[in-house]
Amino acid sequence: MIDNMQQSDWEQVRSIYLDGIATGRATFETSAPDWAKWNADHLAEPRLVYREGEKICGWAALSPVSGRSVYDGVAEVSVYVAQDHRGRGVGRALLTTLIERSEQAGIWTLQAGVFPENRASIELHIKCGFRQVGVREKLGQMAGVWRDVVLLERRSKVAGVN
Repeated sequence: MIDNMQQSDWEQVRSIYLDGIATGRATFETSAPDWAKWNADHLAEPRLVYREGEKICGWAALSPVSGRSVYDGVAEVSVYVAQDHRGRGVGRALLTTLIERSEQAGIWTLQAGVFPENRASIELHIKCGFRQVGVREKLGQMAGVWRDVVLLERRSKVAGVN
């Protein structure tokens, strides 16, 4: 079941985030922040979790791409799935719902940055209507190694200017 993320979900959400960080294929981040920092860095709506009973199996949220008002309708996507639930449709369910809820919130462009070797994430985004815009070469370093990032975007057909 997809539900709104609550502050009380943070420990499970953070644990899934840490698992993603540990793969070295999900983010440049090397640690997960506390709730206050994460909360400040993400849009208030939508924030989603995928629940099976009391267990959170994945989460999705949006971050603003800029503090400038002209970019209020543009957000960066984060989708993380617990290791034991990958490949079971959790990510697709979260991303599909995130897209629907973002459009209801007036967001017209979603973007995602994905490491090239994370083919499952790239394919998920493309299946959900994203297109590959390009590759940002040597965008940042992890453990002294330059990493490229595939830039994907999805333009809404219902929110904003098309």
